Amino acid sequence: MRHLKKRHKLGRTASHRKAMLANMAASLLKYERIQTTDAKAKALRPYVEKLITLGKRGDQHARRTAFSRIRDKEAVTKLFGDIGPRMAERNGGYTRILKLAKREGDNAPVSMIELVDTSLERILAARGYEDEDIKELLEAAQDAQGGFDDDDQDYGTSLADDEDAPAEGGDDIPAEEDVKG
Repeated sequence: MRHLKKRHKLGRTASHRKAMLANMAASLLKYERIQTTDAKAKALRPYVEKLITLGKRGDQHARRTAFSRIRDKEAVTKLFGDIGPRMAERNGGYTRILKLAKREGDNAPVSMIELVDTSLERILAARGYEDEDIKELLEAAQDAQGGFDDDDQDYGTSLADDEDAPAEGGDDIPAEEDVKG
């Protein structure tokens, strides 16, 4: 009987699967958001949540256990220095999976897995952007979403007030007589 043998095998050998999950977990902990297939995201979620629980404990044994699982010093440092304390009040559910689309080429369903309390500022900082660049990108994103101030936009204007707009009678459209004759 296969009782308690549920595992996402992902069509890989045990060693390949272990290495792949460790690499994906390190990337998720470093960048706080990664894009992958649905099946890999679903397999990664319990793996990372157990690591974050170790990060919340914060003792030496937990640190060594986490390092033995992911083998990335930078990711372990961030896990115990930043992510673990951030998640201290949360009882599980540290990650979220967002379905995106189908991948072009093989039509595989693609998802984004991210840490729950991740902000755009944190993601940009993790990607190596400077503080000034982050502020500019956030302002540009806010403007693109329609976040205009009242000073930036005059909502009372219409096409009739625009100098380049045609007059109400349509004077710039030639009459049929002008076209024929």
